[in-house]
Amino acid sequence: MNINEYIVSTEMTIIQIMKQIEKNGQGIVYVCDDEKHLLGTITDGDVRRSIIKSHNLDAKAKDIMKRNPIKLYFFEKNNAFSIMREKMVRSVPIISEDNVIIDICFQENRRTPMFHEVNAPVVIMAGGKGTRLAPYTNVLPKPLIPIGEKTITEHIMDRFKKAGCSHFDMIVNYKKHFIKSYFKELEYDAEIEFYDETDFLGTAGGLKLLSGKYDKPFFMTNCDILVEADYADIMDFHIKNCNIATIVGAIKNTTLSYGVIETNEEGRVSSIVEKPDISAIVNTGFYVLSPEFLNLIPDGEICQITDLFKVCIEKRYNLGMFPISEDRWMDMGQRDELQNMIRRLEVM
Repeated sequence: MNINEYIVSTEMTIIQIMKQIEKNGQGIVYVCDDEKHLLGTITDGDVRRSIIKSHNLDAKAKDIMKRNPIKLYFFEKNNAFSIMREKMVRSVPIISEDNVIIDICFQENRRTPMFHEVNAPVVIMAGGKGTRLAPYTNVLPKPLIPIGEKTITEHIMDRFKKAGCSHFDMIVNYKKHFIKSYFKELEYDAEIEFYDETDFLGTAGGLKLLSGKYDKPFFMTNCDILVEADYADIMDFHIKNCNIATIVGAIKNTTLSYGVIETNEEGRVSSIVEKPDISAIVNTGFYVLSPEFLNLIPDGEICQITDLFKVCIEKRYNLGMFPISEDRWMDMGQRDELQNMIRRLEVM
């Protein structure tokens, strides 16, 4: 085991911490000084709560870490598993007499995240023309665009099936007969129902076809994105916060190609920052919605889901955001992004 994969410095940012947690696959990192003296712990949940609470993507490890972590000295290592069960933690660091991490014991003997099952219906919005992917979509509807040996829709459903979801409602319109025929011949191992959108009603108008169908929260996803996350955690977050809708947001970090000018109140230049890094939380196109959300959708009208979110904000309904790192989100909405998704899936 490479202990360095589990160690972060006090000055690392939230974005760097998220990437380190995803790299080690155990949902936790340990905050140490330069000599690896243990100072605190940060879990994926700590990161998420900090982002939701403050939206400060520049926060440092020292700002969000839990101090006085559970730890054991080397001669106590045999007690590690009983301590983890008693304290209900997934790991415990082993330290030397001078508080330096020398080993880590994990409850799970694997490096992959522990995913939980959630049995919830899934809505796939598959009715758009996919004009940004032309000329591919002049021949095939976007839900049938191949990513490796499978269509994008199969990749989406495979991930939900691993999370315990077995029922899919697919809203179709453009080249809908292609889509229906494909899945009928494929005999995909899941229950799929198709709902025909007679007009192009935007990113949310077709949801009205499902009014009255659900009595519990459900997932909704665009048909051109993939999210690698614990779907049960997202659903739990939605339910615990009594949200009418929860948006999964990816922390996007990009570098501007230009120098940014800052001025004072008199219009004089106070500083110039050359090609700064900009971080923001962006909408992935992956949501959890409660049944009452469908009541906000007008009948037979073009309706964008972002407009419905604005209504939620105006009416002060609980609208939540569940953050994930950029690496956990893949989007094939444009041709260059499509090729990037293919490359990423080839190495997974």
